[in-house]
Amino acid sequence: MGTLLTMPRTTETPAPQSSDPADEVQLRRPTVEDGAAMWRIARDSKVLDVNASYAYLLWCRDFAATSVLATVDGAPAGFVTGYRRPDQPDTLMVWQVAVDADYRGKRIASKMLDAVVDQQEGAVAVMETTITPDNEASIQLFSAFARSREAEIVREPVFDSSHFPDGHDAELLFRIGPLS
Repeated sequence: MGTLLTMPRTTETPAPQSSDPADEVQLRRPTVEDGAAMWRIARDSKVLDVNASYAYLLWCRDFAATSVLATVDGAPAGFVTGYRRPDQPDTLMVWQVAVDADYRGKRIASKMLDAVVDQQEGAVAVMETTITPDNEASIQLFSAFARSREAEIVREPVFDSSHFPDGHDAELLFRIGPLS
């Protein structure tokens, strides 16, 4: 069973009841049992590079401590996969961010990014991710994350399209830090 992550509350008053699914989102570390659902969310996104289903199972087993699963009423709604770079352990590399179509536009991706950093308990000073230059949604998501953490973003080429054997677009490295 995964560890449930709770976001800090800013007031002592009870939260108002709402029918907004984002208000009922639960964030936790993924387990192997979540791997198939994560694969389906990635596949159904129609925009993510879909890894083999086996990779999502391994991710849930080996990198759960640097990943987050969002659920709504117990159903998987999104995920963030990441890892701490072996040569730079204070750097969290975010591999994929995905939100099921039924839950998009509810700030679930933002909540998951905050949770994946917060669960590192101060051991991460920098977040990295790669984004294709035309992926405005991801650029906006990570830019908003940097603003919320009062962190700088350094953008630089990391993989040119010629590095990919399958016609993949170039990827830009977004390095966000220091994280507060």
